[in-house]
Amino acid sequence: MATAKKAAKKTAAKKSSAKKAPAKKPVAKKAPAKKAAAKKAPAKKAPAKKPVAKKAPAKKAPAKKTVAKKAPVKKAAKKAPAKKRTPNAAFMKPLTPSAALAAVVGSTPLARTEVVSKLWTYIKKHALQDKVNKRNINADDKLKAVFGKSQVTMFELASLIGKHLS
Repeated sequence: MATAKKAAKKTAAKKSSAKKAPAKKPVAKKAPAKKAAAKKAPAKKAPAKKPVAKKAPAKKAPAKKTVAKKAPVKKAAKKAPAKKRTPNAAFMKPLTPSAALAAVVGSTPLARTEVVSKLWTYIKKHALQDKVNKRNINADDKLKAVFGKSQVTMFELASLIGKHLS
């Protein structure tokens, strides 16, 4: 009785692979490898399931198209609940600048963010940004006292200012 079931499964596998052979050539090449590996009883169950699994991706392909259409809707939903960032209290605390920095920014206590923005207005007003490499700042006499060197990158700016705030 077991041999009859095995024979029925073999013929079913041959028919399904024979039907698929003209449509997909790689399936026909893989079929002999499956037969060689399908000598054990548990392995015979696997080839019967694999053609079903191969049909499933064909059904999933249209589903992927619908998912692609839904993606822009999700992006719009993500943008709607965008919250405003709350500033860090440490950056907003007013600090008094040193005498060298006060010559550029002013002597009133300012938050770190305001000091940086006033420095940038001073740099742009006096055209101290390097013409070739815009990331560099060429210091004039007032800024040399703050920076300690003649040219500074914009990334060093905040750390050099921190030394002059208390």
